[in-house]
Amino acid sequence: MALKRIRFVQRRKALGYTQESLAETLGVDRTTIVRWERGESQPLPWVRKPLAAALDVSLAELDDLICEIVPATLDNPPPGGATVATGVDEGGDPTDRRTFTIGAALTALGIVGPAREALAATEVPRSIGLEQVQLAASLVERLRAADAVVGANQLCDVAIGVHHRLSTLADHSSYGREVAEALQTALADLANEVGWLTIDAERRAESRRYLHEAISRARVVDDPRQELLALVSLSLLTKEKTPKESLQCAEAAQRVSAGWATPRLRTLLHLRAAQAYAQQRDEVAFGRELSKALTQFDRGSHADDLPFLGFVTEREVGTSQALAYLTLGRPDRATTLFQGIVSAPVTPGYERNDVRDRVLLAEATRRQGDVVEAAEIAYAALPTVVGLQSRRTAARLGQVRTGLGRERTRSPKVRAFVEEYDRATREPVR
Repeated sequence: MALKRIRFVQRRKALGYTQESLAETLGVDRTTIVRWERGESQPLPWVRKPLAAALDVSLAELDDLICEIVPATLDNPPPGGATVATGVDEGGDPTDRRTFTIGAALTALGIVGPAREALAATEVPRSIGLEQVQLAASLVERLRAADAVVGANQLCDVAIGVHHRLSTLADHSSYGREVAEALQTALADLANEVGWLTIDAERRAESRRYLHEAISRARVVDDPRQELLALVSLSLLTKEKTPKESLQCAEAAQRVSAGWATPRLRTLLHLRAAQAYAQQRDEVAFGRELSKALTQFDRGSHADDLPFLGFVTEREVGTSQALAYLTLGRPDRATTLFQGIVSAPVTPGYERNDVRDRVLLAEATRRQGDVVEAAEIAYAALPTVVGLQSRRTAARLGQVRTGLGRERTRSPKVRAFVEEYDRATREPVR
């Protein structure tokens, strides 16, 4: 489905900009503006301030323009769409920093007709049935599928809006016992999806709130799989800043899944524990957990594997291992692993991971001391990262830029990457 940021385009035209003139003002290619307007990518953090200035809007208003993506066949957002406040501050309390039209977002995901009206309506029905809950729950799979195409950056607010709507129904509508249980399960699943999307979009303060909610709701309906999923995401969320908590989450996930975990699930949980030990510089424990992960992975997939485990491939195992070695100060080992990873075929449906791995290879190569090779790898990855909908990967490339910018070298290749990165992002990283 062709998508378009209608209000973004309307704002550009209202100020007299063509795509070419706006691109010239910002110092980017016209194709970059085209990708923004089609919803294929969004401005990186470093270009948002000058873009907001060019469009004469605040950063919050720019976020509104960016978040709203609708089918290109529509000249305006669908009528009747409800506006939902989203976002949380560091303390976890709701704020009104972002709004978006749920109706437009649902239409962009292919949700039309009565289904869209039920989820986008502003009024709260007196009672709801199982069909309405199942409809909202079915959106999780659509969101996961869209994540691979559109990216987490733009899907966050869509997922939060649907979660908000379902929470409102849970709080204010009447329903029977069967619907009550289905509501809790659906809200746990939606909270887990929001938790993951906000991690990938680098909106981490929001992630913790939703993941803890997923755990609470999962326990209410005794759904260990939803609790497990939240713990896995929490382990990833806390890995770098609080590795002890990350380890505790991985161990808790192992306890929750004891008796029914498949080899692929055990692989993932041991990898999470191994990464947490690496962050704590405990090489012995890291080696032990890594060995367990590799043993479990060799046992292969299973018919009972949970759907989200599709990403636990040989490539993902290698990436986790290489990242841990990078954390442990062994960039030579990490570089060797990443070189093998990026030369392997890309797993269908996880193409974005290939970009991430190439950026990580650039960082490992830089830390190993080969700054010229690192610059070449980073330069080649830059155009794709700019158009990618993952702020995590964009942030990693920013770290590569920072490291290379500090190198005292006269290499033309290093200078070329630094200059192109700064041109693409408009704001040099210091």
